[in-house]
Amino acid sequence: MQIREGPRRQAQSSAGAMRSPMSAMMLAMFATMASFYVAGRLWQDAQNRVYLIKELDRRTGQGRSTISVDDTLKVVACRQQGKRLTSLEMELAAAKNDGFVGKYTSETNGTHSRKKPLIVIGIMTSFGRKNYRDAVRKSWLPTGSMLKKLEDEKGIVVRFIVGRSANRGDSFDREIDDENRSTNDFLILDDHIESDEELPKKTKSYFANAAETFDAVFYAKVNDDIYINVDTLSAMLETHWDKPRVYIGCMKSGEVFSEATHKWYEPDCRRQRKPMECKCSWSLFMQTFSFV
Repeated sequence: MQIREGPRRQAQSSAGAMRSPMSAMMLAMFATMASFYVAGRLWQDAQNRVYLIKELDRRTGQGRSTISVDDTLKVVACRQQGKRLTSLEMELAAAKNDGFVGKYTSETNGTHSRKKPLIVIGIMTSFGRKNYRDAVRKSWLPTGSMLKKLEDEKGIVVRFIVGRSANRGDSFDREIDDENRSTNDFLILDDHIESDEELPKKTKSYFANAAETFDAVFYAKVNDDIYINVDTLSAMLETHWDKPRVYIGCMKSGEVFSEATHKWYEPDCRRQRKPMECKCSWSLFMQTFSFV
């Protein structure tokens, strides 16, 4: 016996068959849109990562390692020196416009003309400190023809200052003489015996010899572990040409504690009637000062 489906059952089967393809199409469209959305978010995240990496590289020095505190302080100091140098150059230009003429000019002696040195810088050194002298030569002091160019063009004369050994002509003296023949940047004090106890006398002897050897406007002494920016120094000194006397350094007046047992014993100071100079890594005089 056969059972025939009624018209209503046949209509339901037809509607279900039509809904199945439609549902599959909607599901496919939804999956496609979801795929585009996920891909878009992934692409946006990748772009954000690239931007963050570039920004990090820019702030830390174009991909280099992060700048240390010491390097940052050096950068700040260089910027301050640059601003100071710019200010000095502007002041000098204004002074020249007002008719000011500096003392660092050519002098004529018969048929020969020469420039009066602006400054003589004596670098106080001693035996056994060649590494310090080499470090100075590699940092701010030129060598060879460039040293002569510094003297001729900028009027800056630089010499290492050293005395003689107590045993005249020994290995210490020979080493200094050999080094001087190679570099030609020494001022040897033949009348001074090199020793730590005679540093004040060495300073006095240097200034006296420098004043006799070089007719400069300024005379300075520095230790062999000091760095000098010669351009900034030159620009600064040009603003002091019109002053009758100039001193830069540390001075002491008042009581001097000369007894070695005293709490505030000062071995590097000596009594004078005028203010006296103690041990100082840097000092500068104008020519009008007395060196005696």
